[in-house]
Amino acid sequence: MKHLSRLLVGGLALLGLAAVVYLWSQFRPREAPAPIAAPDLAVVEAPLPPPAPLHHAIEAIKPPPEEPLPALADNGTAVNDALVDLLGRQQVLSFLDVRDFARHVVATVDSLARGHSASRLWPVLPASGRFLVSERDGASYMADANAQRYAAFVRFVSAVDSDAAVALYVRMYPILQQAYVELGYPGKYFNNRLVEVIDQLLATPDLSGPVQLILPLAKGAGDSPRPWVRYEFADPTLERRPAGQKILMRMGPENARQIKAKLRQILQRIAPGGVTG
Repeated sequence: MKHLSRLLVGGLALLGLAAVVYLWSQFRPREAPAPIAAPDLAVVEAPLPPPAPLHHAIEAIKPPPEEPLPALADNGTAVNDALVDLLGRQQVLSFLDVRDFARHVVATVDSLARGHSASRLWPVLPASGRFLVSERDGASYMADANAQRYAAFVRFVSAVDSDAAVALYVRMYPILQQAYVELGYPGKYFNNRLVEVIDQLLATPDLSGPVQLILPLAKGAGDSPRPWVRYEFADPTLERRPAGQKILMRMGPENARQIKAKLRQILQRIAPGGVTG
């Protein structure tokens, strides 16, 4: 969940899909040969889909932003400086990957609601160490000590000023929206998607007791050099959940509780009058 919350932290920071080619917008039906009986038959192009309804208008978030950041292609230094102003230089160096930050934020937020979120696109640095598993009676379980890997990040997120983070998000919104369109969503709004994803994260079940895991057989010959990255929840109803929810569950119940508390604060600010989580 690191990516999502960092998204809320840094531009709401908040964390992959590859950019989608806009085939539908480039599509133009070929003009059919004119029938002999009706040589002047007009060719009617299919209308473009209407824009998505603006359920959570960015303009409704107060206060209004400061001076806008540069365009998406030229904003590296400006975004980095804005994140340092909000979080501090050491925190940015310790937790965030600021390269192409806006695009990575948008791709990560979008992917958290899907089955897989590619870590190579996260706008945050991965937790140190490896995912920890304990073995009991021939079965594998998520180790309680695994939560310690995320403790520093959770403290970092919890300490962020929510009002200041949302103010930066609003200031960054034009370039986040541009990145969202480039990802393959013309006519749709990134703030709507962010609200949907936060709602989904807040619906993550609170786990209690031992959480059993399984290690699926690797495809191909030979043992995997990093088998811990392939562990899945033994309970299929948990494994079928979206990537963001599975990340939260793997962080441990107390870490998940603190991240959810921060997400609720953010949601109250970016969806005024429309909080459902």
